[in-house]
Amino acid sequence: MSFLKLMPTVIVKYMLKTFHGLFCLFYKINPEKVTFASYRSNKLQDNLAFVHKEMLEKYPQYKPYYLFKKFDSSLKGKVSYIFHMIHACYQIATSRYFIIDDFYFPIYVIKPRKGVEIVQLWHSAGAFKKFGLSTVDKPFGPSRDYLKHVAIHGNYSKAYVSSSEVIPFFAEAFNMPEEKIYPLGVPRTDYFYSKDVIANLRADFFAAFPELKGKKILLYAPTFRGKSHYQDEFELPFDVNKMAEQLGENYALLIHLHPYMQATDLKLGANRFAVHIKDAFVIEELLAVSDLLITDYSTVFFDYSLLGRPIIFYPYDLEDYIRSRDFYYSYEDLIPGPMVTDTDSLIHLIKERAYSTKEVSEFRERFFDHHDGRAAERIAHHIFGGTADQTKGKKL
Repeated sequence: MSFLKLMPTVIVKYMLKTFHGLFCLFYKINPEKVTFASYRSNKLQDNLAFVHKEMLEKYPQYKPYYLFKKFDSSLKGKVSYIFHMIHACYQIATSRYFIIDDFYFPIYVIKPRKGVEIVQLWHSAGAFKKFGLSTVDKPFGPSRDYLKHVAIHGNYSKAYVSSSEVIPFFAEAFNMPEEKIYPLGVPRTDYFYSKDVIANLRADFFAAFPELKGKKILLYAPTFRGKSHYQDEFELPFDVNKMAEQLGENYALLIHLHPYMQATDLKLGANRFAVHIKDAFVIEELLAVSDLLITDYSTVFFDYSLLGRPIIFYPYDLEDYIRSRDFYYSYEDLIPGPMVTDTDSLIHLIKERAYSTKEVSEFRERFFDHHDGRAAERIAHHIFGGTADQTKGKKL
């Protein structure tokens, strides 16, 4: 990558470093200030929301601040985001804790002041697709030239993961010591243990989609394909009409795409077998109401394993995906369910119920050290309770 191409990034880097330095010079750290920040959404949600709720209930001495702005890659959006990142530098300089759930550019181009802790609540469970520094020089990942200017995933004080097994992979991806990575769980998965909430959810879901009542719910949730924040138009890799003909009497198909996938029309036509869910329900809710998950490389199958329900894998572009991003494990050896790459085989598996939940249960035990719905409680206690060294890997 030429320096000319990197020049805008370098200019923004030094602008943010300058502002952060000035904020550190003129403002003190607020010992009660906790900032929750994300570029993934315009509102508080997922891991951040669960830890935020726990903090408000049990650690009221801390005061929350919020930095949520979904990235827009248009010229106007980029300019607006620069001003947002300047504001972020002020919050980083003055917060006791700065908590994120994904990549966050300002953190990687400044030098955090002593007394500020930057906490990474990574948005996905387990470790499957390579990410961060594990993808250097791959089509999906950063170039070495870029890393000379931006130390991606640097400056984390601590990070939280689902199990001890995946700590080495996160240490590699974040280039951080393993002892700063804690296997206390994934906060948003606490949702799957809320029986009353899920019972109410099912009532709300079937009130919204009464035509699906009495049918087995299939959920298709593919991974994001692309780089940065956007993906080209997405087309379904199987024949929905054929599935409707052979499965429509007993099954319904929900389709949920990653927020960065820009497909607006999946060309489902008048097909009442398949429903594209965009905003009505979030992914955790769709996982909770579904009877079977169909996915490819999305780590939602880690979450789904907590429900103990069957999973079918549909990796129609596996070789291309390995070349562009790759995995921490051998794909076929790791997945807890059958793998198919054509519509007829997919239909056959569903009709014949040619899958088992035994593999799913074994997978869950391997990739979640805790199965109790108390991840947010553990992590909040670990961050705010003053016992960071004593609670590593222990159940509360």
